[in-house]
Amino acid sequence: MECLYWVLGFLLLAARLPLDAARRFRDVLGSDRQPGYTREHNQLRGWSSDENDWDEKLYPVWKRGDARWKSSWKGGRVQAVLTSDSPALVGSNITFAVNLVFPRCQKEDANGNIVYEKNCRNDSTLSPDLYVYNWTAAWSEDSDPGTGPAGHHVFPDGKPFPRPHGWRKWNFVYVFHTLGQYFQKLGRCSVRISVNTANLTLGPQVMEVTVYRRHGWAYVPIAHVRDVYVVTDQIPVFVTMFQKNDRNVSDETFLRDLPIMFDVLIHDPSHFLNESSIYYKWNFGDNTGLFVSNNHTLNHTYVLNGTFNLNLTVQASVPGPCPSPSALPKPTPSSVPAGDNPMELSEIPDEKCQINRYGYFEATLKIVEGILEINVVQTADVPRPALQPDSVLMEFTVVCEGIVPREVCTIISDPTCLLAQEMVCNSVHVDETCLVTVRRAFKEAGMYCVNFTLSDDTSLALTSTMVSIAGKDAASSFTTVSAALVSGGCLAIVVIVTAILVHRKHKEYKPIKDSAEEVVKCKGLHVVLNHTKAVFFPGNQEKNPLLKDHSGIP
Repeated sequence: MECLYWVLGFLLLAARLPLDAARRFRDVLGSDRQPGYTREHNQLRGWSSDENDWDEKLYPVWKRGDARWKSSWKGGRVQAVLTSDSPALVGSNITFAVNLVFPRCQKEDANGNIVYEKNCRNDSTLSPDLYVYNWTAAWSEDSDPGTGPAGHHVFPDGKPFPRPHGWRKWNFVYVFHTLGQYFQKLGRCSVRISVNTANLTLGPQVMEVTVYRRHGWAYVPIAHVRDVYVVTDQIPVFVTMFQKNDRNVSDETFLRDLPIMFDVLIHDPSHFLNESSIYYKWNFGDNTGLFVSNNHTLNHTYVLNGTFNLNLTVQASVPGPCPSPSALPKPTPSSVPAGDNPMELSEIPDEKCQINRYGYFEATLKIVEGILEINVVQTADVPRPALQPDSVLMEFTVVCEGIVPREVCTIISDPTCLLAQEMVCNSVHVDETCLVTVRRAFKEAGMYCVNFTLSDDTSLALTSTMVSIAGKDAASSFTTVSAALVSGGCLAIVVIVTAILVHRKHKEYKPIKDSAEEVVKCKGLHVVLNHTKAVFFPGNQEKNPLLKDHSGIP
């Protein structure tokens, strides 16, 4: 009897060995677990549990540092770049994109083959062959035996490939893995997938992707990548701020008595909130009260100097199914403002509910005095100087409102005011009344646009005027302006040719950046995402942004 027990125990142990030896998706993907990781997650639609078996014979598994990685691709290593449109509001879709970056001089052609680029820089290490991988020829030689789960046109879990039109041009297998689940996709050198976040766990999560390439009747791993994404129950809100004459839009310092334009950008790439009613509640911190609007833009003017705390609350009513009474949250004290409970519900017809979601933005603004407005009030001819008998000297009188400027700059351009031909900047010293006189010499007849800027540390104001020059020799070429004369108030005019030369030597004049390049003020999720990535995966300021054209200025 004892011998019988021993035999039965041996048989049971032998029967269990294959099960223990079989690799599962969780063994191949996501081997690095972070503290606090749990396997209890809601099921994602179209995804499978990583408890399923992995076909290691068809899809070999190499650990990090395995020497076989070095020869997994001809000509070098392939890099996979994983991006997402995170952060995503719960209930919306989040999209992940993977792009393969091949070694230098390699690309994917229209048939899905990997070829060497024409006219690539000469390199003795490059192969003279046209193809890196000619999968078209491989497909023609493949009689496609066993197209079912027993064949080789299957994913790591044995499921057969989808076969839409042109599927034979897809020679890469992508395996996505997150929250204890995986998704398999056949594709080319770039793929995208979208996941609905209704069942995703709130907070930062990790998405991992392993990429395989076709290799005869098997597949070879070529890249592995992972990235952090965030699912939140708060609306991701970004705010841009713009003010005329503000010299630096990124320092949160603005000018008194000039309107600031606030533009709210809601991060909603899947257009989840398109059918929602959205309201913006503004408190500018200057005792002007609460402003409520359904417009994402708003202008506000601060009339006092000082520091002010800006607060914005964005509310959106999102249609959704009504939860059961037992699932409704119990009222509890909260620091969230009254009426801003993110799970606040209100019934609507057809057994639907509106779930109120909220987003928040805060900023501390510093309001200071600055140059508010400048104008050219007079343009007059000046008798030609003895040293420049062939030049025409013009005098421009510029006045301004607001604080006294420290610097004046002029640019002579073509009549379109776009192609700059000559630029001069000088320090000015004016009395309490802002009155600046600028003299410029011209040697060629014609119509010109003359741009003026007055600036101090925080503000910069611009104006332009047109001037017609009648010279003796209209056909002569335009040469460098030989002198620029600047005076402040009643001060005498001083020759500053040396100042021009010094300025050109030590200053690089940069153009005003496009409005699309304005700094976006982002509080909260964007910063959290950057810090989270660090946990999971252990310039120069413009001085005088005028209209400079590099092709027109030496």
